[in-house]
Amino acid sequence: MKRLQAFKYELQPNGEQARSMRRFAGSCRFVFNKALAMQKAIYEGGEKKLGYAGLCKELTTWKTQPETAWLKETHSQVLQQSLKDLERAYKNFFDKRADFPRFKKKGMGDSFRYPQGCKLDQSNSRVFLPKLGWLKYRNSR
Repeated sequence: MKRLQAFKYELQPNGEQARSMRRFAGSCRFVFNKALAMQKAIYEGGEKKLGYAGLCKELTTWKTQPETAWLKETHSQVLQQSLKDLERAYKNFFDKRADFPRFKKKGMGDSFRYPQGCKLDQSNSRVFLPKLGWLKYRNSR
């Protein structure tokens, strides 16, 4: 039987990478909040809410609009993960496991995640993240 195991390591980004990471987290927060506002308006209007696929279509239209064209700088799968988080929050709400989803605030658990596309170089203690490049990490095990 195989066992899936995860470890957390401290990343050591340089200045440009740290700025990009903050920008990625802000982009994810923006997408989550914009999608939540859209879903909330649809929910209050009595219509059926958009699913994950519908939200992904909206995300592509947001990327093409001139006022939100800066979303193109963030990796697409990172933004899609925040839409999955919103979908999970709605599912938990309708299953009566949680309250209605709330808007995310800056600095409160800012994060993002990559579902795939990462490369690991354990011999040099570094990891490759798309649109960020190679980042050093503190190998503590």
